[in-house]
Amino acid sequence: MSATNVFENGLLSLIFENANYANVGDATGLRGSSTAGVFYISLHTANPNETGDQTTSEANYTPYARVSVARSTAGWSVASGVADNDASITFAACASGSSTVTHFGVGSDASAAGNLFLWGALGASLAVTAGITPSFAAGALDVSLD
Repeated sequence: MSATNVFENGLLSLIFENANYANVGDATGLRGSSTAGVFYISLHTANPNETGDQTTSEANYTPYARVSVARSTAGWSVASGVADNDASITFAACASGSSTVTHFGVGSDASAAGNLFLWGALGASLAVTAGITPSFAAGALDVSLD
């Protein structure tokens, strides 16, 4: 089974842009949240897999922290079955320690073992050592449901 592009775009818009998705169930459809909130983007040193949480193989260089991105059209754009970030997502520069980042995650919490909703592999691994600032340029973090 596969979802149509229309359904994928509708779900991605609901999830990432907090946009209503009409005509699912009834005319009012699936409604966005009254308070949209944010997602927290995380970096991982291995595949967190479908059973992982936000701390599974999470980067641990100092002073690494997850980065929040608004669930809105200011934070994300959805087109052609892909949600991507509207602005750069920049993590703290590494001051000490190191992590080789291979995956990213989209989750619920700023810290601790929050829900990991989506994850994906980076196009290439990134060795984060002192002075390196991991970031995703605007439009570089692509999330799809396929």
